[in-house]
Amino acid sequence: MFTGIIEKTAKVVNIEKEQSNYHFTLEVDFADELAIDQSMAHDGCCLTVVKVDRNKRQYVVTAMNETMLKTNLSTWHIGTEVNVERSMRMDGRFDGHIVQGHVDQTATCTDVINDNGSWRYFFKYDYDDEKKNITVPKGSISINGVSLTVVDSTKGTFSVAIIPYTHQVTNFHNIEKGTVVNIEFDVFGKYVQRLLEQYLADSK
Repeated sequence: MFTGIIEKTAKVVNIEKEQSNYHFTLEVDFADELAIDQSMAHDGCCLTVVKVDRNKRQYVVTAMNETMLKTNLSTWHIGTEVNVERSMRMDGRFDGHIVQGHVDQTATCTDVINDNGSWRYFFKYDYDDEKKNITVPKGSISINGVSLTVVDSTKGTFSVAIIPYTHQVTNFHNIEKGTVVNIEFDVFGKYVQRLLEQYLADSK
């Protein structure tokens, strides 16, 4: 479980393919605090630490084919800057919203507007009538693991506003028109949708 408050950005320093799996080596300054089998969110995707090199401040995570197909990890390359967050502590403030680290799908940035000191980012995603994968104005969404509030929302599109701090400390400063990002819809919204669908089906 995560909060969507990014701790740091990590840099991809090596990629190895083994059958259908990909092993990503990342470098971050708190790598010496990590432990094998620890869960971390990478651009909002929950991955398990499988190796740690404390001397180099590097660690390794593995992504299987299913993860590669449903996330933007296939676009990672040496030097890619990745938002990372360790799992949330239960003894601290809950500053973001509940993020599971289970990416629902990817979205593509369609425009970036400099809004006199902040930024507006617009995204498009594949809308599915059956899945009801929708956003709502003022609702929560996770983009590359960042907990954000939806500004505009239609079926298949939405926008968010980014303050200078978030723009600087996350990889949002690398996102431009055409960039593919990971998105996770609000977990409460998904459960409400499913319960409503079941209620309507039972009432027929």
